Amino acid sequence: GRTQMVGLLLPSDFLGRPSRDVAAYNATAATRVVMCCFRRKPFEQMMRQTPHVAHRLLEMTLDELDAAREWMLLLGRKTAREKIASFIAIIARREAALLKRNPGGRMRIELPLTREAMADYLGLTLETVSRQISALKRDGVIELEGKRTIVLPDFGRLVEESGDDADGGYFS
Repeated sequence: GRTQMVGLLLPSDFLGRPSRDVAAYNATAATRVVMCCFRRKPFEQMMRQTPHVAHRLLEMTLDELDAAREWMLLLGRKTAREKIASFIAIIARREAALLKRNPGGRMRIELPLTREAMADYLGLTLETVSRQISALKRDGVIELEGKRTIVLPDFGRLVEESGDDADGGYFS
């Protein structure tokens, strides 16, 4: 009866593995999605003929591995407040990267998940997510505009709340 999320894909991410017939998991869209599908044989041929495509896919796979490690640390070691702040920081970094900008200063982001889905993703209850978002707002770390729009008055302050350092690494 419980949902367990094992990852979060954002725009430009790759879903699936070219050499596998079946995935061991389901994917559910939390927002509107435009998906580009490739047939396996032509895609594998393109990777052989265009090495930079294969190299980019390898980079994306390694980025996903890094994200999985970050997620494991987030789930196992962080307080609820740090989990929420980390999640928001991850989304802010990804949105900045898509816009070819460095995260920093005042930022506006759209959360890709509802609070209920955030709770499932972070291993928290809906009530805890709501309380922590309210606490971050009360403390001036975030501002809310509607249900999914968050304004970060100072990205560095959010990073401090997450237990991460400014480039996404972790304090020891």
